Amino acid sequence: MSLLDTHIGFVEALRAAGLSVSLAEGLDAIGALEKVRWHDRETVRAAYAATLVKRQPQRVTFDAIFDIYYPRLIGSGVAGDGLAPGAEGPPDTGPELERFREALAEALASGDQQALQDLAVEAVARFGAMPGRGPGLSSWSAYTSLQRVSPSELVERLVQGLLAAGVDAEEAQRLAGRRVGVFARLVEGDARRRIAEEKGPEHVVGVTVRPTIDRLDFTAARRSDLDEMRREVYPLARRLAARLTKEQHARRRGPLDVRRTVRASMATGGVPLTTHHRPRRPHRTDLVVLCDVSGSVASFAQFTLLLVYALREAFSGVRAFTFVDDVVEVTDTFRPGADVVDVMEQLAASISHAALWGRTNYGRALTRFAEEHGDVVGPRSSLLVLGDGRSNYSDLALPVLADLAGRARHAWWLNPEHARHWGTGDSAADRYGEVVPMVECRNLAQLGEFVHGIV
Repeated sequence: MSLLDTHIGFVEALRAAGLSVSLAEGLDAIGALEKVRWHDRETVRAAYAATLVKRQPQRVTFDAIFDIYYPRLIGSGVAGDGLAPGAEGPPDTGPELERFREALAEALASGDQQALQDLAVEAVARFGAMPGRGPGLSSWSAYTSLQRVSPSELVERLVQGLLAAGVDAEEAQRLAGRRVGVFARLVEGDARRRIAEEKGPEHVVGVTVRPTIDRLDFTAARRSDLDEMRREVYPLARRLAARLTKEQHARRRGPLDVRRTVRASMATGGVPLTTHHRPRRPHRTDLVVLCDVSGSVASFAQFTLLLVYALREAFSGVRAFTFVDDVVEVTDTFRPGADVVDVMEQLAASISHAALWGRTNYGRALTRFAEEHGDVVGPRSSLLVLGDGRSNYSDLALPVLADLAGRARHAWWLNPEHARHWGTGDSAADRYGEVVPMVECRNLAQLGEFVHGIV
């Protein structure tokens, strides 16, 4: 593969992972690379990042893909030169393993990054080989490497060494965990590199590299991902608000006022140099949000609520309700200036109030909402339902939803599941979609696009 082919493949992989890289930016990267010296891999990484990465949250995905297309080494590299012939294969559980663990303990204690990188390469070479696997299966495993080495068992030893060096106990625990985590990520990266040598970088990027945080599915996010998503919600809201304000100013002019335009043209000999327009009547609606907060759908509903309330100036009023099988109003939770952490804690507490029997029941929730809060939906209201439509085979109350949607000016339903899963199992998304337009909303990017479209 030529250098140009590698560059093109790298840029295409970034796009597939969610980074918006234009043709012009790809050419900018080539221009930057012409100005730097290629002997320093980190300089090449920095040149690419400066021209292709727009936001800091994208950097993790960028670095993972860069390491696959521009690997630090090929094969076992220098770290593997000391391996005896045939050493790559089934792990040695005797003296070699103990020697390796001692070397790892020393590298973790000193924080020697170069030593950790070399040990990660050796760990995969010695303990991560999976020979004789069937077609389509990788012959290298980071999980197997880490299981054999067990770096987590060295944490206590590392903590004791840091305490002896005068480090505070809490800081020692944090530092030890961070160093072990760095080593684990180095092992995972080296396993990806070796698999890419066998199967090609495109295979590895498509299977193992996580998308950017704004493209990561709500239902597939880990705890650390959810924390990062929360930090992204308000920057996303600010970007949306700025874009909406700009577009609203551009659309402020109404239809052409022919009479005023012709009258004004009399001063220029009948040539209409200046056009006049009728003023556009401002129109803002109330927004009523009804959210399923059961199970994994809860995080999706929380992010949607946070984004909607961050944009509440775009609506004349916002009312929010959560449900599992009963309905609870949470409008007061999103008071102006409320701390995000407090909001999330109060939302979590509201889940217990929104469940009487602990099983999602859309029919009961819709009926209770219509009976107790139906008056909030009217001709000036937009109704937004959030949920996966999985109602445990209970009554769906379709006529109730149809009545609510009929009373509202607009109605939408956001579903965090992929559209191919709608109507499978206990999902009634296809049937609810016949009453209210069903929109797939699996990540922050789709959520931002939807909000921009309705405001």
